[in-house]
Amino acid sequence: MTVVHTVIDSPEGPLTLMARDGGLAGLYIGDEQYRPPRAAFGDRDDRPFGAATRQLNEYFAGERVEFDLPLAFSGTPFQETVWRALLQIPYGETTTYRELAESIGRPTASRAVGLANGRNPIGIVVPCHRVLGSDGSLTGYAAGIDCKRRLLELERGGRVVAG
Repeated sequence: MTVVHTVIDSPEGPLTLMARDGGLAGLYIGDEQYRPPRAAFGDRDDRPFGAATRQLNEYFAGERVEFDLPLAFSGTPFQETVWRALLQIPYGETTTYRELAESIGRPTASRAVGLANGRNPIGIVVPCHRVLGSDGSLTGYAAGIDCKRRLLELERGGRVVAG
């Protein structure tokens, strides 16, 4: 198993991208809450991240609404089910933890879905920022609520998001 990383600039500050065997395995915004220890990132190697860097720059410029990158999930089967469900939330739209739980056939698992969502290792690309509390409030985001708000505003063409 080969693990490498790079760091790129973004409007949200430095993004650390991690690849495992050619797939994007991590995207961490700054020093977010669940960022793995430095040793987990492997050596720095910018070469495998050309497409990810280009697509992220396009996203932040408002020119990309969907990512087309190979992903390398590494979680429990339940976490990976939740993370794949996150990929189905369209750009500029949101859902709730309850709706996400219902979409994976686990209608009573809102809290577990929330925990899995919070542990999503591939932020932005796997859009956990598009999940809101049941009352539409901005709840929980490993990189902070302000970051979540800005990402949602970007996706809504600059329209302010409540919360």
